[in-house]
Amino acid sequence: MDPVIGLDIAKGESQVQAFLKRKQTYKQSFKFAHDLQGLHAFYRFYQEMEQVSGQTPAVIFESTGHYHEPVLQFLENHDVTYYLINPVVSYEARKTSLRKVKTDKTDAFHLGELYYKEDLEVFQRKTEQYLNLRQLTRQHSALTDSYVEIKLQFQAALDQIFPEYHGVFSDLYSKISLTTLQRYPTSSDVKNTNQDDLARELRENGPKRSYAWFFGEGESVKGFG
Repeated sequence: MDPVIGLDIAKGESQVQAFLKRKQTYKQSFKFAHDLQGLHAFYRFYQEMEQVSGQTPAVIFESTGHYHEPVLQFLENHDVTYYLINPVVSYEARKTSLRKVKTDKTDAFHLGELYYKEDLEVFQRKTEQYLNLRQLTRQHSALTDSYVEIKLQFQAALDQIFPEYHGVFSDLYSKISLTTLQRYPTSSDVKNTNQDDLARELRENGPKRSYAWFFGEGESVKGFG
């Protein structure tokens, strides 16, 4: 035998259809409420089915937003194996069925049938570490997108205000480049500055190089002087 219990989960209650094996249902379909009394009544049925079949039943149900959470949590607390199905998968399976009338009973029945037809994987609830990593990944992606957008806006503004600045430094976004641009935001500011003063400021904010290197003999600063 390969027992399974199909649950059609709705707001506050679930419809049950059990199978001992493919095409062999067990007892009539019934409902239970998502309160402690109802959940424990379902668990007693689960234990009964386990005793009758001689095997541990699986439980299969659709993801239904937050409606399935009480059932899922109860199953996990009792170490019950379950399959949480994407509604699209079960919908596509129902389209091939001759049973076109949609009711809670037929939906629970279809989910049980789906267990035998599809190659399903046991659902593994995401750990807190996984959820934290996923959130960090999303934040990193959002920050990266923002960083790229800011750089594009920066370059567009620079093209209009100080187009000659492109190519002055090998790295436009280096500390020395941004510090210099902050101090000299236009070409006129550079032209009105003494070369000695400019070289001295570049040396103070840039890498450890000789004064002559910043005065114009180096390769990093190409457009000043």
